[in-house]
Amino acid sequence: MGFSPKSYCSLLFVMVLLPALCHSQDAYVSSRATFYGSPDSLGTPTGACGYGDYGRTVNDGSVSGVSRLYKNGTGCGACYQVRCKIPQLCIEDGVGVVVTDYGEGDKTDFVLSTRAFSRLARPNAALELFAYGVVDVEFRGIPCKYPGYNLMVKVHEHSRFPEYLAVVLLYQAGKNYITAVEVWQEDYQQWRGMRKSYGAVWDMANPPAGALNFRVQVSGGARPKWVQLSSVIPSEWKAGAVYDTAIQLY
Repeated sequence: MGFSPKSYCSLLFVMVLLPALCHSQDAYVSSRATFYGSPDSLGTPTGACGYGDYGRTVNDGSVSGVSRLYKNGTGCGACYQVRCKIPQLCIEDGVGVVVTDYGEGDKTDFVLSTRAFSRLARPNAALELFAYGVVDVEFRGIPCKYPGYNLMVKVHEHSRFPEYLAVVLLYQAGKNYITAVEVWQEDYQQWRGMRKSYGAVWDMANPPAGALNFRVQVSGGARPKWVQLSSVIPSEWKAGAVYDTAIQLY
């Protein structure tokens, strides 16, 4: 079976284009990074994503505030590989960070926790790196990995049973973004959308009674998809409680 000239041209186009696409997906972007101080070198529990203490300790405290990558909160929970461009002071691989806050510096994309910033440095070079204050870096998006953790739904502390519910999703693996959250309204037999309150926090007044079924819209692949989270939150939910979805969003 032979190929027509048109088929050869199409195959050649794919062979040339595919490596270029793979390279572009893995390419690093040049930027700048600085750091913020905290007593324990971890993140802050009052970050703009609304994660609370999770935002302080997730990823062993290697977290970051971001500016343009914040994306009105949609970028919360995204993971990036960040490496600085001072070879004599910085390790080659850099550090993997989780976005837990909004932060602006001197033309920076990243405001790293003290622990994350120190992990950019070679052994015994952290103090010298901190003296720069702001450093040139390059970064790329990477899949988040949380071995041993499913996606969790936390009932935000500002929730008031039963008239007001706010939730935030934790330990979201992969490279996807959550762009919508809905709750099943049994008496009307329809999905009811939650409001994007701020950061990664979704809320609604007068939520349905009983155990709550959620679905989330996930983007990041070829097209958005809906993933259902069945009976995640019990009928008598409590503010501050965290519930296991038993699934993960890869």
